[in-house]
Amino acid sequence: MLLTSSLIAMAITQVAIVATTVYLHRSLSHRALRLSTPVELCFRTILWLTTGIRRQEWVGIHRLHHAYTDVEGDPHSPVIEGYWKIQLLNVVYYRRAAKQKEAIQRYTRDLPIDWLDRNVFSRSLVGLAIGIALLVFLFGPEMGALIALLHLCFYLSLSAAVNAVGHTFGKRPFENLATNNQWLALLTFGEGLHNNHHELPTSAKLATKRSQIDPGWYLIAILRRLRLAKVRTLKRDWQPT
Repeated sequence: MLLTSSLIAMAITQVAIVATTVYLHRSLSHRALRLSTPVELCFRTILWLTTGIRRQEWVGIHRLHHAYTDVEGDPHSPVIEGYWKIQLLNVVYYRRAAKQKEAIQRYTRDLPIDWLDRNVFSRSLVGLAIGIALLVFLFGPEMGALIALLHLCFYLSLSAAVNAVGHTFGKRPFENLATNNQWLALLTFGEGLHNNHHELPTSAKLATKRSQIDPGWYLIAILRRLRLAKVRTLKRDWQPT
């Protein structure tokens, strides 16, 4: 049961990571692409059921990270806090940063709270409860609870690794403190190519060489071909005024 539960949990985690990198990160945080309304709604629902993340919080915290990368003010820098603190306690630093309401609002003026935010997606515990209830219905109470717990561990660990590993270990082809780790990129749909991203934050494609693999870009390419996404080149249109 443990092996089966782990595989199912990892599959759910990968779906959540896809929504995180394509929607929260590349589309909302950096405006690197624009998604069609149905695709955007799909990603918002996935995140609600699997993570409970509020998009304004995630985007605001990520933009703070880019505004103060690895210096005082960075919400989750291993350069400042140490590798293990970020790898093991990244969610604690995330929650602490989320309490900076004025900073979050300042960095998300282009992302106003809509009706769905107010009435549906801001209710994080409701979304998570529905997600867990679906797992229990599909796999039974014991296995459903185990899958939910494993998914939580997998998602938090991989999200933390992007911040911790991605600013500590790996290659630095560009002159910034972030790093590239192809193995992490394979586990996080491209997020492990972090050095590339910090050099070219408004690029929807995180790979800069043919030898680099960015799985998230492959999904974006499919969405583009289906006319469900449009890659943009707007630069720093999210900066506060």
